[in-house]
Amino acid sequence: MNFPLGAASIEKLNTCHEDLQTVIRAAILRAPYDFSVIEGYRSLERQGILYKSGMSRIDGINKKGQHNYTPSNAVDLLPYPVVLNSVTAWEEPARFYVLAGVVLSAGVTCGIKLRWGGDWDGDGSTTNQHFQDLGHFELR
Repeated sequence: MNFPLGAASIEKLNTCHEDLQTVIRAAILRAPYDFSVIEGYRSLERQGILYKSGMSRIDGINKKGQHNYTPSNAVDLLPYPVVLNSVTAWEEPARFYVLAGVVLSAGVTCGIKLRWGGDWDGDGSTTNQHFQDLGHFELR
């Protein structure tokens, strides 16, 4: 199935580094289900809000995150629909794992190295991570 990126996803993706744009545009063409781009560039104000809420380990002041560059070196994705069979995507991490496989595979095909927020150290294990951000992908 070929899913098109929606206008809001395209707008957010356009804030990202061209290599990330290439990978995400390739991934949506091979994905077994639709997904949305929920964030590319992130302002320092938004970074601070996410840090204070515990959704990020980076405050944006003492250390900039990959989202805080222009263009952004990171993108956050969300499997669509967000709620499937009364279960949210965040309650069903397997949907993120499938999406990660598609995105990482697209990166390999495009010759672009990525780091995924479900396996920060890239060792192939998701169980040894201190912080999981399953929808997060960044350039390595």
